[in-house]
Amino acid sequence: MAFQRPTGTEDRLPAQQAAWNYVTERAERVVAQYGYGRIDTPTFEETALFVRGVGEGTDLIEQETYTFADRGGNRLTLRSEGTAPTMRAYLQDGLQSLPTPLRLYYVAPIFRYDRPQKGRLREHHQVGLEAIGEADAAMDAEVISVLARIFREIGLRQVSMQLNSIGDDQCRPAYLEQLVAYYRPRIDQACANCQVRLEKNPLRLLDCKEERCQPLIAAAPKPVEALCGPCAEHFARLQHLLGLLAVPYTLNPRLVRGLGYYTRTVFEFYTTERGAQSALGGGGRYDGLIAELGGRPTPAVGFGAGIERWLLALEEQGVAVPEEPGPDAYICHLGVEAQDWALQLATRLRSAGLRIVTTPGQRKLPAQFRQAEHYRARYAVIIGSEEAARQVATLRDMTNKAERRDLTDDELLHALRSASAGNGT
Repeated sequence: MAFQRPTGTEDRLPAQQAAWNYVTERAERVVAQYGYGRIDTPTFEETALFVRGVGEGTDLIEQETYTFADRGGNRLTLRSEGTAPTMRAYLQDGLQSLPTPLRLYYVAPIFRYDRPQKGRLREHHQVGLEAIGEADAAMDAEVISVLARIFREIGLRQVSMQLNSIGDDQCRPAYLEQLVAYYRPRIDQACANCQVRLEKNPLRLLDCKEERCQPLIAAAPKPVEALCGPCAEHFARLQHLLGLLAVPYTLNPRLVRGLGYYTRTVFEFYTTERGAQSALGGGGRYDGLIAELGGRPTPAVGFGAGIERWLLALEEQGVAVPEEPGPDAYICHLGVEAQDWALQLATRLRSAGLRIVTTPGQRKLPAQFRQAEHYRARYAVIIGSEEAARQVATLRDMTNKAERRDLTDDELLHALRSASAGNGT
């Protein structure tokens, strides 16, 4: 072949659309129940938005973004995460004038230049949630419970959540001093990436997956031990509310998020099997992000979760995803006159809301039946030249091969509508 799809991307074929629609439709149904409205932002933004919002010292900004200059010389970046663009829209489009908390969600492609592997793509898709304007721990609990509910609705089992608090701008600076003081005399024991993180983003030292760094992480100071009074109270309240909502969790004092804007709450959902690709989605609170982007100080909390990861987990857990229904009928015809009537009949049936497929050209009837089976049509409508002259047809049940002959178009419409309603479609 002359051309291949880009590395780290996937084609979503017709046979895969049913599973995709299954998870996204259920996710959107859940978030709507909580009052979240959809927002769609551009696929690319000014590069400075991500640099300022996410943080220069993060792996995302330094290694993973798709950044380019357009013909006007503007530096642009393909959407590498969904929160900063949503906050930009919140400020630019006057959403801060709406009542709070403002509840928003998105379903969007995300682009990151990463090493492709199973469950990790350079173009993937996220369901994201943002709740803006409320600092109460009840908002954190709601956001977490929404994601937990989505996983239940799509049928995922063996899902666990890890929870931590990393403090805020009042208590975190002192903690980071402790962390740096602990690591500096030991930094030669750490991996090369952590030696850079010590200078640029010390909190990410706790997130390293390299084996040689694990003993250092295990003995390092914990963020939760350095929380100020308000942060500790917020974290305690969140745990209490998660208990009331029956959302199970495990405290992980080493959990941090890879983006630089997080404050206080951080959380991550996983499948039971641990590993680099077991994460299903996560998020946390980012009370300083809107102010960093030029707005008034505004609390916010949210999550981002990868749809491809959900589908992979469903497959690995053997969860059967319902197939999308086939057409209500496949119209077979024999002869030119029959084709003319078939096309007119198909138009009327579609106008009535039915899903109808017709045969192009002229094919033998057995070949048309095979096509009807390929499309998983419940019924075949058969029209010959004699039927076309009388504008009637035969209705054949593709399951039991039973036939009803000489049906008018009104009778066909009634029969197919009744079958469609009985099938719940």
